[in-house]
Amino acid sequence: MCWRHARLTAMFSTSVMQDAQVLWDFHQVPDEGRSTDIGIGLGSHDIGVAEHTADLFQKGRFPTVVFTGANAPTTVERFPRGEATHFAERAQEFGVPQKAIIIEPRAVNTSENFTFTRDLLAAHDVKASSATIISKPYQQRRAWATARKVWPELDLVCSARWLELEEYIESIGDPERVLNMLVGDTQRLWVYAEAGFAVPVQVPTAVQAAYDRLVDAGFTRRLVVS
Repeated sequence: MCWRHARLTAMFSTSVMQDAQVLWDFHQVPDEGRSTDIGIGLGSHDIGVAEHTADLFQKGRFPTVVFTGANAPTTVERFPRGEATHFAERAQEFGVPQKAIIIEPRAVNTSENFTFTRDLLAAHDVKASSATIISKPYQQRRAWATARKVWPELDLVCSARWLELEEYIESIGDPERVLNMLVGDTQRLWVYAEAGFAVPVQVPTAVQAAYDRLVDAGFTRRLVVS
């Protein structure tokens, strides 16, 4: 871990990394480890979501996987055929049979991830009363809040690859992107709740303060207009 820390502190100040760690810790949701009717892998720039989904499938956590997502400006070059399609292919490389995968290729935001998945499951006559949401580590609280709003009857479990912040940054290979997206996902908790896209999430004072300092430090590329 020392070489990762040295590399990051050469790029960012100690205070920036400390504030980023506060946000990172806040967004982690403990995986309850119980089985559900389906797994829902949320598309993003992080192909590790597909790999973690495959690992959970192999452990028997769910019999069916839905990968959902079209493209965002941050993913179109990396996943030109759509996030869900590339995630499904990656999961198959990790041992998930094609027959266990459903692809939802149209969603362009988290609300659509869940509404389109719900409609697609109904079209496939797949009944689900519970789901494991697999996402980027720092998307877990927002994913939960969004699903609770648009699919309130669904019993939810959240799961993500368990990595330390510095390990995750190294796995993505773009420290600026990770910190900007970490700040952006934090802001979306209250912006999307105020807009009616998600249920409210209580943000501790220390998390709000760390967010404010990171915004003041210039990590604003992924903020939305509130």
